[in-house]
Amino acid sequence: MRTCLTILIPMMLWMQAPSTAQPRQEQPRLGYRSAALIEREGYRFKDLNRNGALDPYEDWRLTPEARSKDLVARMSVEQKAGFMLISTTRLENDWSFERPRNREAVTSGFNENDLVDSLNLFTKKPLPYPIMQAAGTTKGVSVFHLRHFILRANVSARVIADWSNRLQALCEAQPLGIPAIVASNPRNHITRDASPGLSVGRTGFTAWPGELGLSATRDLRLVRDFAEMARREWRAVGLRKGYMYMADLATEPRWQRIEGTFGEDAGWAAKMITEVVLGFQGTRLGPASVALTTKHFPGGGATEGGHDPHFTWGRNEVFPGGMFRNNLIPFQAAIRAGTSAIMPYYSIPNGTPYEKVAYAYNKGVLQGLLRGELGFDGIINSDTGPIEMMPWGAEHLSIEQRYQKTLQAGVNLYSGTADPTKLLATIRAGMVDMSLIDGSVHRLLLEKFRLGLFEDPYVDADSAASIVGAEAFRRRADEAFRKSIVLLRNDASSLPLKPGTRVYFERITATRAAANAEPSRPTEGVPEGIRIVETPEEADRIVLWLVPGAKSLFDADSTPLRLSLSANRIDVDRVRRLTALKPTTLVVNYTSPWVIDEVYDPASRPRIPSVLATFGCTPDALWDVLTGRFRPVGRMPFSTPVSEAAAARQLSDVPGNLEPKGYALFRFDEGLGYR
Repeated sequence: MRTCLTILIPMMLWMQAPSTAQPRQEQPRLGYRSAALIEREGYRFKDLNRNGALDPYEDWRLTPEARSKDLVARMSVEQKAGFMLISTTRLENDWSFERPRNREAVTSGFNENDLVDSLNLFTKKPLPYPIMQAAGTTKGVSVFHLRHFILRANVSARVIADWSNRLQALCEAQPLGIPAIVASNPRNHITRDASPGLSVGRTGFTAWPGELGLSATRDLRLVRDFAEMARREWRAVGLRKGYMYMADLATEPRWQRIEGTFGEDAGWAAKMITEVVLGFQGTRLGPASVALTTKHFPGGGATEGGHDPHFTWGRNEVFPGGMFRNNLIPFQAAIRAGTSAIMPYYSIPNGTPYEKVAYAYNKGVLQGLLRGELGFDGIINSDTGPIEMMPWGAEHLSIEQRYQKTLQAGVNLYSGTADPTKLLATIRAGMVDMSLIDGSVHRLLLEKFRLGLFEDPYVDADSAASIVGAEAFRRRADEAFRKSIVLLRNDASSLPLKPGTRVYFERITATRAAANAEPSRPTEGVPEGIRIVETPEEADRIVLWLVPGAKSLFDADSTPLRLSLSANRIDVDRVRRLTALKPTTLVVNYTSPWVIDEVYDPASRPRIPSVLATFGCTPDALWDVLTGRFRPVGRMPFSTPVSEAAAARQLSDVPGNLEPKGYALFRFDEGLGYR
């Protein structure tokens, strides 16, 4: 098998073109393993279908539209059906979704030659539908004709790059040589709920604040830098599509997915999503881009009681405040910025003029609103499993009828299954016009042509290992961590800590089992001049960093959702005992708008003179703010309720900042600096 080659045409060949030729175009790099090359008019092209002729879809001088039209006509109905699926791909012995069955499975190491046949995302609480299927790589590519994959494995940059190259070589060896595109959920954030389908969590990629933390920096130039740097890392390993970011608004404070949003304010979220899209994609898709899938249209934050529509008890989205259209503002910004794809959510809209059926089935929402009114012409990519798993409002339909209704609504790419059998049966039964299928395949091919995947889908694994986690990226991320910290209260200028202050530091972190008080020593990043003591009685100041944690989204049940510290596994009695001993700086890590009235209220302010908020942060960044080495500039991305009762009364679609006076303890955009 040939090695991946890069072909550059010497200037002398350029000068040999006949005088009747079009203006010379720059020869792109051609990466190939098994395809032969064709020379025409001093240029080189890949003979992907091995017929010895230069076919239009192989001719990089033509427009993506012309190339896509030609290739659609060459594809069989079986190839088209497989092309409209995007499935989870998993490396052997990758336990991202479930625990290994035996010790040998853990110790045998990764083998990326093949993937598991199927898996169940909800291993603890199975639903009455098959869950998130994946096919073996060879079978998926050569039998099911899959060319879209989601990689959720948390492995090194070199492993991803090597695996990506092998996948592309396998695709190149198929009859039409159509390359694959590999997508991923976010990989660059410190995340509390790192779950499949949400975020990969801490990886070898440069770690940045969570999405809420980026929002809290209030620095759009920094956000653009984040996206551009992350793009370079993703591009280096062969990840060319992001299942991100969330344009949803954090208007229902109990919603379990707030950590992945940019906060509650539509205007600010629109600015954030603009910078993210432009940073990852550029002003237009090209060979250096990572295509984004903005989610979850038309906004999933107005959930009923905070429950998520992954589950039957969270299927309804409600708009008691009449603010449905407020949710559209960030999506309008993403469309203007050129987002490649948009993902509709599972929810059933209530209190709107639209049909009461999940958004993937909702023709009025997808065709009338998204395509018609908002003018989106990219890919509509379903969320994972609307056919078999979460067909809310369409449970009475057969699988084939569900495909029919979603195709007619406008879905182009189906996430969550690797087997095209049922989609193929829908097509062959004449249940949908073939133009819907061809139109979907055309849109999906356009993305690949624009990304340059047909010319060179391969990556340099050595370069990937040096690009991912580069020192320059880490330095900029360190700045972001510091800018993301919000100073909320600073009575009597109790911060910054003065040199010589004796500090008792404790981080109280919610675990899956219970609250856990981590030792106060050793502590990372403590500046010179601050004396860490072993007991609170020795201290001049206590610093408590609380990291509450609700159950993971996929461990959820139908019980009422609560935001109090005790309900989210913080040992409130311990916090009270410590704050009664010495003046305390309270630091709260906000992945949701936690209610902290159990430990902090007006009566407690003499005991707790200072309060800070973090959103996925490093200890050294926190110490820099506590001591004044970095002056706080962050602002809250959402409002926090004063009590559980206030959270329960909030209108699900109304931002906390627009709730009546008395609702919020800390308001959106609130934040102090040092005098």
